[in-house]
Amino acid sequence: MTRGMTGQEPDPREVYADIIGHPHHVSPTRPRMSLEDRAAQFAPFAALTGYGDMIDEEARLTGERIEPGEEQMAELNRILSVLSRAVARGNRPEAAVTYFVPDPLKAGGTYETVTGKIRRVEPIRGVIRLEADPAAGSCLEIRMKDILEIRAEEEE
Repeated sequence: MTRGMTGQEPDPREVYADIIGHPHHVSPTRPRMSLEDRAAQFAPFAALTGYGDMIDEEARLTGERIEPGEEQMAELNRILSVLSRAVARGNRPEAAVTYFVPDPLKAGGTYETVTGKIRRVEPIRGVIRLEADPAAGSCLEIRMKDILEIRAEEEE
């Protein structure tokens, strides 16, 4: 007679000889389970739910904040002063502002560049307000300390 897989186990035909010839049981009170539901019982179990997301977040790269030098700061202050005077005269000069956006989850962040019309320069609060989407009427408030570069047509 044949033995089990390793040769140590008893022959399954001997062990289950008393039930081999019987018909499959069908419950009179419970409906038969669909193949999809049956297969779902054997779906992989995710014991570490969220672990993959955690790994992805750790692997996500962020950039470091660039600290502008004295010359670059002087140039930024000059451009902000020109833009402030233009806004005070009632103009809305267009500018492209590159600024640092801190990452909410980890150290570092990214630099973004947005183009729009300058609505207000507030040196006391340390922010500029930029009309980024004129159709929606939305304004973007950017902290001056986060600005790396401003490109604008200077009006004097």
